[in-house]
Formats: sequence, structure tokens, C-alpha cells
Amino acid sequence: MAIRKQLEKIAAESGAPCVTISLNTHRTHPDNQNDRVKLKNYITEARKRVEDEFGKRPATELLANLEEVESEIDENFNLESLHLFVSNQTKEVVRSIWPVSNEGVVIADHFATRSLIKSYTRSYEYLVMLLSQSGVQLYEAVNDTIIAEIENADFPFAENPHYLINAAQQSDPKQVDNMVREFLNKVDKAAVRVYQDTGLPCVVICTEDNYSRLLQVADQEDIYLGYAPIDYNNTATHQVVKQSWELVRERQKQVRQSDIKEIQEAVGKGLLITDLQEIYQAAVDGRGDLLVVREHFAQAVMMDDERTFTLIDDPTHDGSVEDITSTIAWEVMAKNGRVLFLKDTDEMDVNDIALKVRY
Repeated sequence: MAIRKQLEKIAAESGAPCVTISLNTHRTHPDNQNDRVKLKNYITEARKRVEDEFGKRPATELLANLEEVESEIDENFNLESLHLFVSNQTKEVVRSIWPVSNEGVVIADHFATRSLIKSYTRSYEYLVMLLSQSGVQLYEAVNDTIIAEIENADFPFAENPHYLINAAQQSDPKQVDNMVREFLNKVDKAAVRVYQDTGLPCVVICTEDNYSRLLQVADQEDIYLGYAPIDYNNTATHQVVKQSWELVRERQKQVRQSDIKEIQEAVGKGLLITDLQEIYQAAVDGRGDLLVVREHFAQAVMMDDERTFTLIDDPTHDGSVEDITSTIAWEVMAKNGRVLFLKDTDEMDVNDIALKVRY
């Protein structure tokens, strides 16, 4: 999973200075020309702050990386936002389909991962299988976009090789059904192998009859999210992913509603923490099950020790953690918890941040 791997790599780095730059961008000309100007201004700000705080010599490689990354970015490939993660050792550029609420430069002893975490929690990666008797294609998708076609020893499948030559057998519904099931069983085993490699669930585009048969012969039925009916006149990738995304988006809405309900029920069970210091400590200890954060909320702190901190108003203060919620969110995710960013329209009787704990 690409976003998760990027997160793991970026979150693992520590040691000042780590520069994070986030800005909203535009997909089309001429608006994306202004993106280059905005990026240049942020890089100039980052360079000056690094030189003032750390000096040119200790940050030589970082400053060189900042200069290189600016020249490497092509604004014609911009999406909704752009994120740079630069240090002496690292030079990562991430484009996101989601805008950011807080643009600017963050300099700390670790990268500001909030933007990536939000992208990760809002992006759903899955597989789309186009299944018919004439062949099977498998695609990797993120939300409503096909990222790539899966091509390996199994996929794509040619047309069903299991056919009956004998005319009498062709007229026997049971024989025909057995041949279809044998074909679908091979498709399922191949899909399971991809699932084991990627962890991605699958939406199937096919007939209702074929989907029913597929589930009946499936070795691992729970890898399939559901199916959308195939339209043989509209099987282009942008058409099938649109069908798939409608199904996935509805499931996401249900999961989001379930998460909100889970938080509300946690209050009565004494499993909800709302104090920021206690939330941080519970996250570090691996007790965090579900973290909810208002999209606009960020809090700068000065760490007193490994487990406690003092709230501050100036996020640019030397040695500060500019947004402790990013650290908390990653601690929860890294320890198999979930993170939900709340919109202003989400009705929930909690403060800006709350954590449902496991115990």
C-alpha cells in the first residue's frame, strides 16, 4: 500500500532538522503557474529558517536537497496539494488528491505527517476485477482512480479454457455449471494470492450469477467487498472504476457512521479520553483504538520529557513540536489503531480531539 509505506518511511526519521512543506495546488493551467511561485516562497522561507537556527554547514545536504527538489517538481502533474519532506538524508515529494487546511513550513526533529495521515485515512486502496467468460482483468485502484493493472503469472486471464466439446454435454446445465465453477475457482485462487501480497480487498464487476458462483467456490470469501453488474458495452477502466467506487464509497460512509457511533458509546463505558496529555501517553503506550481529531485542530508543545509536554502558542519556537496531534495520530496508527478526522458538519459531542482506548 503506497501511502502507508510512504508514511512508515517518513515517520521513522528523526533528528533535526526535518523540513515539511505543505501547500494547496491546482491541476490545470494557468492556476498551476502560481503554485510554482508559492512553492518557491515556502522553500525560501525554509532555507532561511534552517540557516538561522542550525547554520549552513550542519545543514549543507538539506539545503542542497531543497534546491534540487524545487527544480524537480513539474507543476503540470499537480493534484489538490503538494507535500515535501526534506532532511539531510531524505527528499520525498507527495502529491495528494486532498487539499490541506494548514499550508506552510514546519521545521522540527521529525516530519509533520498529519497531511499524509489525512490522505491515508481518506484514501481507500482496493482491487477491481473485471470478470467475464471472455477473460479476467485485475486493477489496483485508489478511490475513483485506476492506478495500475495487475500483471503477473495469473492475471490477466484469457477466456475460460474450460469448455465442453460434446454437444450433449453442452446442453446439460449441470455440466456447464461445473465448467464455469472450475474456471471461477482458478480465478479465486489467483485473487487470493494477490490479496496475500497486497492486503487489498476486491470489488468484482460481473453478472450476479457469476458473482454468486464465485463466492460459492471462494477459498477466502471475505476478500470480496461486493459486485457491480457488468455492462459489456462499457468496460473501459474509467467506467468500471466508477461503478466500483460507488460501492466502496457507500461502505466507507457506513464505516464512518459506525466509528462515530463507537466514539459516542465509549463515553458511557469510560473508554474515552479527552485530555491531550493523557491522549498522548495512551497512544504511546499502545492503548489507542480510535482517535478522532477535528480537521482544524493543531497544537504546538514543548516536550518536558518523553511522556509529558507543555502547551505553547508559538509553533515556531526553537525545539518545539509544532503539532502534537500528528505525533499522536501516527502512534495510534503504528500500533494498529484507527484515525478519523472530523469535518465541521460531523455532529459529535466531543472536543477537538478524543481517543477511545482499548482498556
